[in-house]
Amino acid sequence: MIHGKRVAVVLPAYNAAKTLRRTYEELPHEIVDLVILVDDASQDETIVLARQLGITTFVHPRNLGYGGNQKTCYREALRGGADVVIMVHPDYQYTPALVTAMASMVAKGVYDTVLGSRLLGRGALKGGMPLYKYVANRILTLIENLALTRKLSEYHTGYRAFSRRVLETLPLEENSNDFVFDNEMLAQIVAFGFEIGEVSCPTRYFGEASSIKFPRAVRYGLGVLGVCLKYRLDRWGIRRYPLFHPEGRKLSWRPSAEPFPAGPSAGG
Repeated sequence: MIHGKRVAVVLPAYNAAKTLRRTYEELPHEIVDLVILVDDASQDETIVLARQLGITTFVHPRNLGYGGNQKTCYREALRGGADVVIMVHPDYQYTPALVTAMASMVAKGVYDTVLGSRLLGRGALKGGMPLYKYVANRILTLIENLALTRKLSEYHTGYRAFSRRVLETLPLEENSNDFVFDNEMLAQIVAFGFEIGEVSCPTRYFGEASSIKFPRAVRYGLGVLGVCLKYRLDRWGIRRYPLFHPEGRKLSWRPSAEPFPAGPSAGG
């Protein structure tokens, strides 16, 4: 716990066997109450290793996509009674060392959401981010800041901390199961009036770190622009989108009989 709040770390995993152990071992276990891994039909030994490490594990029998994986992560964290939920990619691209700082900012009520930004400071290029991805990230972030009338350094990081209230309030079932889920979620956070903070996060690009290929990156970029357009049309009253309103479908879950179950694995 931190500041009296229960902390869960969620790991959306796909073929993460080579990097999972390093990610898990570097988590600040002294303040983390529960670690949840959701495996999205990996083809490697991710599930076996997760269970060996004693991680509470849920398995998708078929691949649902990055957004679909996150929905299960947040649903199970809420079911377990978490007050603060931090998403850490198990590919070791982001340092787990920032979990304490990010969780503290949310637990103290300073921000509702905290992002680990690769673009604050010089972390992205120094860590090996390809130049074309850096430029595309900067351009898309500029467009999103204009559309959402915010001033964030990055919208595309996968390192995020949320309060329980954010996860219970947002209609996350309205979101895509693909990579654009992340951007839809940030647009929802803005639409519902939650506050977003950022911390500078060093990053690592290496062979085992996950990275989407160029064609899919283009599709992702177009999806981001689509989210911006939907947000503006909704705000201008031209068209109403459920993902930005309380009537949208929220995550469905039931409280666990034992908050923060101690068992090493579970089917899902």
